[in-house]
Amino acid sequence: MTRRSWVGIAFATIVGVAGVGATGAVFAGADYSDQKVVYHNDGQLYENPKYFRKLLRNVKNNIAAVGDGHIEVRVVDHGDGIVMLQLANADNELAGQIDALRAQGVRFLVCKNTLSERKIDWHTLYGVKEGDLVPSGVAELVKLQQAGFVYVHP
Repeated sequence: MTRRSWVGIAFATIVGVAGVGATGAVFAGADYSDQKVVYHNDGQLYENPKYFRKLLRNVKNNIAAVGDGHIEVRVVDHGDGIVMLQLANADNELAGQIDALRAQGVRFLVCKNTLSERKIDWHTLYGVKEGDLVPSGVAELVKLQQAGFVYVHP
């Protein structure tokens, strides 16, 4: 192992130990106020499945850190991000992750422009309802930021 690796391990250990509070939990006492977050899902050509799992893991971890009932989350899907909702039809693990997040109140919003340009029927997308459609993914990102949502693009 290199010196740099040992320094990284030592730092992680110090941070971990310092984060242990009276309850014994790492990062116990992290004080997060209520959050409104919009995740930008435009996919990553050629690496979509890996990217989608990372994105959904980020959302799950964000909710866990802040606490259910203290966070409002939107995922805006456009461009190659729409592929996530296509893949979920045949990928039970991906579908399960999406379902679990929806059960926690996460809304997956879908860009009508992308659907029109790619000739995709929204009925073919996993779990999408008419109320999930937005005219423009990018305009929706701006609208949500203007409404106080913090922008995240993993």
